[in-house]
Amino acid sequence: MARAPGICKVIVDAGVYKLSDLVPTGTCVHVEGELKVPPEGTKQKIELRVQKVIDVGPVDAVKYPLPKTKLTLEFLRDVVHLRPRTNTISAIARIRNALAYATHTFFQKHGFLYVHTPIITTSDCEGAEKLEKELKENPPPSAADIKAAELVVKEKGEAVAQLKSAKASKAEISSSVAELTKAKENLLKLEERFKLGERWRLSAGFPKKDGKIDYSEDFFARQAFLTVSGQLQVETYACALSSVYTFGPTFRAEHSHTSRHLAEFWMVEPEIAFADIKDDMNCAEAYVKFLCQWLLDHCYDDMEFIAKFIDKTALDRLKMVASSNFYRITYTEAVSILEEASKEKKFENAVEWGIDLASEHERFLTEEKFKAPVIVYNYPKAIKSFYMKVNEDNKTVAAMDVLVPKVGELIGGSQREENYEVLRARILEMGLSLEPYEWYLDLRRYGTVKHSGFGLGFERMILFATGMENIRDVIPFPRYPGRADL
Repeated sequence: MARAPGICKVIVDAGVYKLSDLVPTGTCVHVEGELKVPPEGTKQKIELRVQKVIDVGPVDAVKYPLPKTKLTLEFLRDVVHLRPRTNTISAIARIRNALAYATHTFFQKHGFLYVHTPIITTSDCEGAEKLEKELKENPPPSAADIKAAELVVKEKGEAVAQLKSAKASKAEISSSVAELTKAKENLLKLEERFKLGERWRLSAGFPKKDGKIDYSEDFFARQAFLTVSGQLQVETYACALSSVYTFGPTFRAEHSHTSRHLAEFWMVEPEIAFADIKDDMNCAEAYVKFLCQWLLDHCYDDMEFIAKFIDKTALDRLKMVASSNFYRITYTEAVSILEEASKEKKFENAVEWGIDLASEHERFLTEEKFKAPVIVYNYPKAIKSFYMKVNEDNKTVAAMDVLVPKVGELIGGSQREENYEVLRARILEMGLSLEPYEWYLDLRRYGTVKHSGFGLGFERMILFATGMENIRDVIPFPRYPGRADL
């Protein structure tokens, strides 16, 4: 990896300490000395001439997993416990920390109360039932599956040994080794999915012999999910204490291996009482601009490093968003723009009124059409969640998405439906059971209040800021299908 920003050159004389113990890559040292300005022409702005070596964490250079050669981010995902030692991942960690601090600063500065919402929930906000669906449609392997895979590995290993013993041709041995490697990889994937399934399966509802599900024997004595959003719960505090926000981990059980998906990720979700969709858009725009300016003001060295080695447009993108007024267009206007553009530009996903805009559509609007952030609002009712305020046309809801260059959708939000009868009808219309949402309906029964909110995918914000290509590289411990170790 490239040299980290603000690095200091450390000079240790041979008489101070045994140099061979200090120089292997990965060695940890604690030293004292005198800071000096280095001679002109050197890369470092400052150097430390060591007077005393206090502590040394030695490394066996032969066995150390991170060589001095340039390492790929894909390689580093296999040594997650060591990758923070690289310049790129450590810079991302500092940027992530800065954005988290900026998030709390923004909302606390504007009178929001920080509320901790539960990770385990019994209600479905944005498809939490996907967890159960995923387990049923693509169930994790059983212990028997693991044993069968282990047997295959053993058989393939014995086949390789026999070919080598019989001095078979190089081609035959290579082919057999390839089969063994494939069998080992399959076993590893099964083992990871088994672990992942055990963690997710808090209350999947296992059938009894008669085929019926008996949740009374599960841990919570009822069906439960890992949350996909803290929004519904944080609304309870918004309806009591006004402006609130939650910031924590959420989960999706989508079996996706794309560069934009994680099974566990973090969401920032503010909720504002007495606020309509316009207030919601104003807050979202101010928040995104605040984050961008915060990085420019407080994390410039790391952003310079990112611009030099990861994405040369990163700093310019932050400056542009921090100083821009976001364009605001309705969903209907957005579709018209895309339909007109599709006459000359070919989109992979067809454009017509009623579709959920794809990433390519969102990026076209921000990167080519407006060359600035765009807020699209008033989406079709049919493609949005039950809790969103139904507009007077009864075709659209007061929902909005903040679109930015590089990643497309960064924020999704809406005015919430405060009318009890309309909300109840929407829950039933979506094919959901009323029972898990009785408490949510209570917020409309007792002292209902107009309120709005949004959610920002924290990792997406880091992707946008840094230009990193894979979301797995902007979270300390990535969780995705087949990977939940460490």
